[in-house]
Amino acid sequence: MPGFGNFDRRTALRGGAAAAASVALTSALAGTSSAQPVASGSSSIVTGYRELQTGINRPSAERTAALANLDRVAKAYHESMTVGDGPLWKDLPLGPGSDFTTSMYARLRAIAVNWGTPGGALAGDPTVLARIKDALELLYTSDQYSEKTAEIGNWYTYEIGIPLYLLHILATVADELTQDELAKYLKPVLKFSGDPNRRTNNPSVVETGANRADKSTISIVSGAMLGDAERIKRGVGAFTDVEGGGAASVIAKLHRSGGDGFHTDGSFLQHDSVPYPGHYGIILLTAVASAIHVTKGTEFELPADVRDAAYALVADTFAPFVYAGALMESVRGRFLSRQGESAHDIGHQLTGAVVLLARSASGKRKEELGGLAAKWITEDAFAPYLKIPDPERFAPGPDLVGIPGIEFAQELLATKVRATPTVATHRVFGQQDRMVHITEGWSASLGVASTRISRYESINSMNLHGWYVGDGSLYLFLPKAKGHFTDAYWPTVDPQLLPGTTTKSGPNPKLESVPLTGKDHCGGVRWDARHGAHALDFVSQDGTLTAKKSWFFTPSGVVCLGAGITDSSGERIRTTIENRNLGENGTGVLLADGHLVGGSESLRRKRWLHLERVGGYVLLDDAEVTALREDRTGTWRDIDKGANTKGTTVPYTRRYQKLVIEHGEKPSNATYAYAVLPTASVLQTIASAWSWRVRSNTATVQAVRLWDATLLANFFAAGSVDEVSVSGPASVALGRTGNGWQLAVSDPTQRQEVVRVTVRRKTFEVPVKDTFGATQTVRI
Repeated sequence: MPGFGNFDRRTALRGGAAAAASVALTSALAGTSSAQPVASGSSSIVTGYRELQTGINRPSAERTAALANLDRVAKAYHESMTVGDGPLWKDLPLGPGSDFTTSMYARLRAIAVNWGTPGGALAGDPTVLARIKDALELLYTSDQYSEKTAEIGNWYTYEIGIPLYLLHILATVADELTQDELAKYLKPVLKFSGDPNRRTNNPSVVETGANRADKSTISIVSGAMLGDAERIKRGVGAFTDVEGGGAASVIAKLHRSGGDGFHTDGSFLQHDSVPYPGHYGIILLTAVASAIHVTKGTEFELPADVRDAAYALVADTFAPFVYAGALMESVRGRFLSRQGESAHDIGHQLTGAVVLLARSASGKRKEELGGLAAKWITEDAFAPYLKIPDPERFAPGPDLVGIPGIEFAQELLATKVRATPTVATHRVFGQQDRMVHITEGWSASLGVASTRISRYESINSMNLHGWYVGDGSLYLFLPKAKGHFTDAYWPTVDPQLLPGTTTKSGPNPKLESVPLTGKDHCGGVRWDARHGAHALDFVSQDGTLTAKKSWFFTPSGVVCLGAGITDSSGERIRTTIENRNLGENGTGVLLADGHLVGGSESLRRKRWLHLERVGGYVLLDDAEVTALREDRTGTWRDIDKGANTKGTTVPYTRRYQKLVIEHGEKPSNATYAYAVLPTASVLQTIASAWSWRVRSNTATVQAVRLWDATLLANFFAAGSVDEVSVSGPASVALGRTGNGWQLAVSDPTQRQEVVRVTVRRKTFEVPVKDTFGATQTVRI
């Protein structure tokens, strides 16, 4: 599966909306061979796609600033480009199967977009246009990308990556090309992306998810450039898999625990087992939004039910995992390691897609989409959406960020749309083994894995330090640290000590592509919008370390319990409470029971800790905790060496505060118990002892009771705690509601048909077959 471009999909060079006239294109289409009927909506589609590259020329100070940065990049590429017999750029050699072909088209696209953008430094320059044409011809005649080219290496490069860049270029300069020239340059697109429903290099593979959506868009736009009505229709139909009877529809919801695409509980998977709302889902949504935009008002317009289904996906699948305009780390897969695709970068792409969707929606859907986009734009103070200071790090592509994204967003904001307020939410996505806990001040999510969902993804030489991201990582998102994960976190953090994980001190395991675990038990129960429990039956990748792990989520924080911690490797075993990125030369006072903690210190029998501007930590047993403040240096190239995605070798140094529980060597049934209190003051940390009581912390059952007597419990086998007994593995919540006592139950193994729960000697049989870990409620 792909690595996209040499930079990122948030781009000052991608997505756009220009307004070049389409008279010449219409004339060219009129000259199409009589053997192929001309599609009457072709000119409108190409004009719309050009808008998604160069903008609508809506003036603003932000547009001016972004254009100045685009000017700088485009001029540099243009001035360093040599059009002759050799390569266009000295650092990008020509050759079959070149790792650099994508970058060639990316740079040429930057030049073309600047040429076509009103007010651009290269705008309308006939010399620049001539050089763009010469470059297109060189890349074609040298078979860098032609119908004679063979697929060598990553199939995605030929079938999706280059075609998208090429279409961006052609859409921008289409009025200046003859129909014969357009047809010539589109020959390889027809070869490699002739059928949007199937993989060209292996026709037995039916395209799914983001790949299908991208190919659908390629078919629509290339068909429009060729005036080929049937190709356009086939592209529109591919979104819902008309030819396959809907089996691979990109908007259909799957009622199962695996498989690419959207699922009935709001999950989104790509590569069958990787949660990907934070990348591929957004690529898919962007493609659908673009197709809706370009076909609007034409005979090829996407059907109303398809458009409405796309609108509904935003709130259901994506919005829960956005914090201050950035995507949460738990749903970003291998793209954690990509320098040009930080959480904020991909968040900007989502915002751009939602803004574009809002343009075509009406009524309540328009208000909902506009409100979410306004919320993300307003809250993103760390990386403001309307500012693009460094377009060089972003990859050109079909994104709606950049000048078009700025223009569309300002157009939306000018309507005084009301930003959606933050509402407390606890939600379990069992079909992708993910959860999210949202409060008005902070949010959290977990990175976990099972026999269904992979620990991590590491392909195409990406995510080279991703060994433990699925081993129970607790990601916290705080109002005073909105750039925590974006600020060089992944190249500098100690990958063995991610918060929430229990790991060994020895050598890291061998990287695999998408490794699963041998344990089914992974999931939890939702009690209400502010409370829930989640559990993981953990086993290390090499099988030597096992543990039962639970997280209990409340409005004030997360209670973390571990039991049955056993290891036979002889390495030191540690559970990480915190590993906080304090920034470059960061500061922040750390207190332990009121005493100042220095650089490195062993803390014994402490009851509470507090880290300035972060929050508090309560130690619920007699753990030995090591506190260490250290500077760590790394490069993005250390964690991503992909041919088209590789990071720079520039060293970054960031200061970290570590809090680590030491379990020693070869522990047997060791435990831990602590609470994390995001944003809490010192006094709130001390007072939190009244918020809950740990009722059990064993390898069979882990449970807490809240201040209002609500019981939250994770059972790893049949067992009992207080007044509740269960027949087998389950997550359970019991408490009072406005209508009396209520029981909430889920099956984290997703294997059982019925869970029997006995409460005060009364037994309830709760059906859980085919619920995929979803919470079932019973009035008692």
